[in-house]
Amino acid sequence: MSDFMSLIVAFLILGVVLFCWWLPWIVRRNQPSDQPTDKSVGHNFDGIEELDNPVPKWWYYGYLATVVFSLGYLVLYPGLGNYPGLLGWTQVGQYEEERAQADEKYGVIFSAYAQQPVLQLAADEDAMAAGQRLFANNCAQCHGSAGRGFVGFPNLTDDNWQWGGSEQAIKHTLKHGRRGNMPARGINPNLTDPQLEDITHYLLQLNNREQDSDAAEQGQPLYVQACAACHGPQATGNTAMGAPDLTDDIWLYGGSFDAIMVSLLEGRQGHMPGQQKFLSEDQIHLLTAYVLRLSGRHENGE
Repeated sequence: MSDFMSLIVAFLILGVVLFCWWLPWIVRRNQPSDQPTDKSVGHNFDGIEELDNPVPKWWYYGYLATVVFSLGYLVLYPGLGNYPGLLGWTQVGQYEEERAQADEKYGVIFSAYAQQPVLQLAADEDAMAAGQRLFANNCAQCHGSAGRGFVGFPNLTDDNWQWGGSEQAIKHTLKHGRRGNMPARGINPNLTDPQLEDITHYLLQLNNREQDSDAAEQGQPLYVQACAACHGPQATGNTAMGAPDLTDDIWLYGGSFDAIMVSLLEGRQGHMPGQQKFLSEDQIHLLTAYVLRLSGRHENGE
């Protein structure tokens, strides 16, 4: 924030605080007495008459105390633009302090889990209880509390993996994140809308869904031109590129005719943020085991 904007913010905040003091003060000063008069203001609601009595002294002075408290708070803590406050408190410092306390308290537990293989952890109920809490705090916002995903957010409970479902692939995803980029109209920006419709019918045909067979036949060579470079000539995908399998009837953004057309027309840009800034190596190791367990792959020793 610039110094000028900082001054504007500080001026507005102090102005609000001053107004909060001035308003009850000027109202009370103009009252003839502190004693109740039981004078009616002419309003009556459900048999309850509104009276024009002054507020009690205890309420008035209590309100002024909150104004004084707010001024003291603004002196001690940041709140007036760029002014840092006498205590030097910051939300980043508070976060780092609490994280250091948590690492000191729980670090030994995660360190012990990190000494165990991922497949062994996935079968350990106590370890998975800790992994579930890590997942709830860091992953459930996108993938859901049960890991079943949503439109645009992958389901982690099946065995369909856009970037690969091995232990190493999952750990890499958690640590570094993933960024998908489906270009609009594939790699051929000159495709017309009717041609994209033909490709859509071809994709529906690959998934044994209702489609126009003539349009699907015309869409097959168009698919090879615009989509095969990423999804493969058989449309079975490429985990190295994050290109999903288009033949298994599992759709990240929906598999209806309209949803596929939107993907072809506008493209898709997915972003899975890396967690290494927020989680330690030991925590990521445990979370890898939990995600692997969600998919059931640990039961096969994969």
